[in-house]
Amino acid sequence: MENVVLIVHLILALALIGVVLLQRSEGGGLGMGGGGGAVSGRSAATALGKVTWILAIAFICTSISLTIIAAQKSAGGSVIDRLGDVSAPAASEVEAPAADLLPPAEGDNAPLVPTAD
Repeated sequence: MENVVLIVHLILALALIGVVLLQRSEGGGLGMGGGGGAVSGRSAATALGKVTWILAIAFICTSISLTIIAAQKSAGGSVIDRLGDVSAPAASEVEAPAADLLPPAEGDNAPLVPTAD
């Protein structure tokens, strides 16, 4: 069920992007130009405008549905509960200390930090 809703959600998202890109621009970006911008009168509802509203409402409905499905799946536990199964190894289980993992020095008395001579 979740996969079907997710696929429909993705198809709606792509369709919504396509319909918005097909619409006619009202002038410059951000409401500039086009005879008044944000204070201009309401334009006539076109078919693309109605399709945009329908797709947007369907997109919101699928978003809410996916949220509800995800909430029902995780109702029994938490991520922290799932992390409780993983534990760090005990000190006795560690084979070698970190110093043994470093490459050997050039000499026994070689300094760890090079000094200026």
